[in-house]
Amino acid sequence: MADSQAGIIVSLRKNVGSREPMEVVDQMIVIKDEGIEGDRHRKASVNQQYSEVASVSARAKRQILLMDRETLHKFDLADGQIRENVTVEGLKFLGIKQGDRLQLGDDVILEITGLCDPCPRMDEIRDGLRDELEGQRGLLAYSEMGGMVKVGDQIKLI
Repeated sequence: MADSQAGIIVSLRKNVGSREPMEVVDQMIVIKDEGIEGDRHRKASVNQQYSEVASVSARAKRQILLMDRETLHKFDLADGQIRENVTVEGLKFLGIKQGDRLQLGDDVILEITGLCDPCPRMDEIRDGLRDELEGQRGLLAYSEMGGMVKVGDQIKLI
C-alpha cells in the first residue's frame, strides 16, 4: 500500500454541544450506523430534533468529520480548530471521494459521504478563512462498522 493511502490518527474530539469547546479524548467509541458515542452529531442523539426522514438521512452523512494535519498547517490552524472529530497525519485526502471507505484502527470502517463545506463559523477563526478552506475543510463520513478508535491508530483507505 502506498504511503499516501495510510496515515496515523493524531487527535480525537467529540462535539458535545453547539458552540461548546470540543472534548479532546485519547479514544472514542464509534457506533455502527450512528456515529461517535457522546457526540452531538450521533444519529441517535436525543439532544437534536430530527423528525423528518430527509433530515435524518442528511444527518447520517455528517456523523464524523475527518481532517488532515497537513491542510491544517497549510492554513496555520491547530488540531481541532475547525471542529473536526478525527485529525490524521500522512493520509492524503486528495483523491478520496464519496463512497470510498477508510479503516480506523482494527475495527472501525467509515464510508466517505463527501467534502465538508466550510460554514460561516470559519470566518470567526480568521476573516476570509471560509473562502480559503473551500474544498479543503475535510471529509464527512458515515459509520459503517463500529468499534474503538485511539490516538496513534492507523487510518487507511480500503
